[in-house]
Amino acid sequence: MRAVRYHPEARDEFLRQIGYYCGVSTQLAERYDKAVHKAETQAAESPELWPRYKFKTRRVIDRTFKFSLVYLHNENEIYVVAVAPTRRKPSYWKTRLSDA
Repeated sequence: MRAVRYHPEARDEFLRQIGYYCGVSTQLAERYDKAVHKAETQAAESPELWPRYKFKTRRVIDRTFKFSLVYLHNENEIYVVAVAPTRRKPSYWKTRLSDA
């Protein structure tokens, strides 16, 4: 399985959502955390399985929490570019690709 590394802004997105869900319910925050980690694991185990997305990325879609884990990958790692809520403007994370 590949290592998972986050772009700093993607990590911030994740942590902001955890904070939001904690404000609603700690159980909800735990479920969100598990959903993101499940998406990471799925991407790391089978990165080619997930559909091609924009700008040579791929994504794992979570329908419960309505986010996409957008990533690039190589033989050794998954690089998470965004934990993108479906309600946000598509491709807002495009500038992060230059840091990959």
